[in-house]
Amino acid sequence: MKVGLARVSSVGQNLDSQIIALKEYGCEKIFTEKKSGTTTKGRTALREWIDFMRESDEGVVTRIDRCSRSVLDLQLIVKELESKG
Repeated sequence: MKVGLARVSSVGQNLDSQIIALKEYGCEKIFTEKKSGTTTKGRTALREWIDFMRESDEGVVTRIDRCSRSVLDLQLIVKELESKG
């Protein structure tokens, strides 16, 4: 299953273009959040996205910075997802 994550940095921003792109790509489940990506702390939707994925699922974002703005955080997310298969 393709599982999408859409994120914007603030409440005033719009997620619509990301959600449309994720649906067009074939995502069956999409997690959304309006939080800064500078840290993974307090990012509930990110945690739910990671926890939801099972072996052989495909994590999808429209741009890599929608997942993480930190290379270290991104490495940790990828490592955790790889451990889930």
